[in-house]
Amino acid sequence: MALYVYAITGQDHPLAVGDVTGVGADPSPVRALAYGPLYAVVSDVSEEIRPKRRDLLIHQEVQERLMEGGPVLPLQFGYTAADEATVEQALRKDADGYLANLERLDGCAEYHVRAFQNEEELLRQILRETPETRELNDRIRAGDPDPQLPLTLGRAVAAQVRERQDALAAGLTDALVPYAREHDVRPATGDDLLNLSLLISDDRREEFLSAQAGLVRQLGDGVEFRLSGPLPPYSFVR
Repeated sequence: MALYVYAITGQDHPLAVGDVTGVGADPSPVRALAYGPLYAVVSDVSEEIRPKRRDLLIHQEVQERLMEGGPVLPLQFGYTAADEATVEQALRKDADGYLANLERLDGCAEYHVRAFQNEEELLRQILRETPETRELNDRIRAGDPDPQLPLTLGRAVAAQVRERQDALAAGLTDALVPYAREHDVRPATGDDLLNLSLLISDDRREEFLSAQAGLVRQLGDGVEFRLSGPLPPYSFVR
């Protein structure tokens, strides 16, 4: 039978997931497969696993339970193996690498920081502080018939938005990265200007949270932060 694989842990992990029922339409208990110094945390599945709400929640619950007991290498949602032999072969093939990862991630959790800047407030700042855009805007409001003015203003504003948001994202990253053991800057999506993942050790967690709260106060209502964590260290599993 196929196996859904949640994570890899070390042999000394308490594995407090025996009472959890796994993913799938006909869920089975979550269990561990041992190979040498490693465990693979799995459950039996009989169909392709899709990202349904219940299954996503179960996947996350298993990760959180495991995190409470020690370092874990979480797999992304949806990873399956053909059978136990396939899982054992994977553990055997790179046991040293898995053990090195577990040691590196011990005592750490992942935090995500995303930031969004209020567009209306940003546009007001640009028109107020940039002579070029202010002049173009004044000419349009005064009734200047030049048909190129709106396009020129739009390009100038867009360039200022990119420049200011890039600078803000860089500044926020520089302020938070010193608290992290590792970090990963990813392309921001949607209206966000920052998408930052940080690997924070337990002994620096309070410092990090205090620094992030200080940035929120410093920047005020113009910038919205979204902080997620502590999370399994998905972004830092090599």
